Amino acid sequence: MKAKEKITKEIELPENIAASFNGQLLVIKGPKGEVKRQIKHHNIFIKIYEKKIIFESKGHTKENKKTIGSLAAHLKNMVKGSAQGHTYILKICSGHFPMNVSVSGKKLVVKNFLGEKVPRVLDLKEGVDVKVEGDMIRVTSLNKEIAGQASADIEQMTRRPGYDTRIFQDGIHIINKDGKELK
Repeated sequence: MKAKEKITKEIELPENIAASFNGQLLVIKGPKGEVKRQIKHHNIFIKIYEKKIIFESKGHTKENKKTIGSLAAHLKNMVKGSAQGHTYILKICSGHFPMNVSVSGKKLVVKNFLGEKVPRVLDLKEGVDVKVEGDMIRVTSLNKEIAGQASADIEQMTRRPGYDTRIFQDGIHIINKDGKELK
């Protein structure tokens, strides 16, 4: 029995999405904007035909199969981001001391966290839009990884190591990860 010589995976693009690939940079353009990702794998080739993106490998190995699956997942996230964006929602929880959270420019400022006199400041990454709406924070971006990392940074900013989070619940917590409700 002869082994397979190559692996191919085709992904169909929606009508309002355009793709281009030159060398190592994959660019997806949609109604909300464009998302770029650098892709460099020596065994994986990317071809674009009309509204299809084709991932193809030189040989049939488990590593190539896993890599093509990962690249396909990244591509689906890029398509969703350029079409509608990625949104994470965080909740501001404060018990005794009322927290004041504000966005000024590219900085998120948390004042009066557990009665602290010095405000906590977080520099936001490029390509992230953060809005404070009452006791909720909405983080949006075209790139899912940047939106997720910004949300995690905001959550970590109010973390208190050494305290039991079941009892000391003050802080900012992620409650919705891009459409997935968390408990």
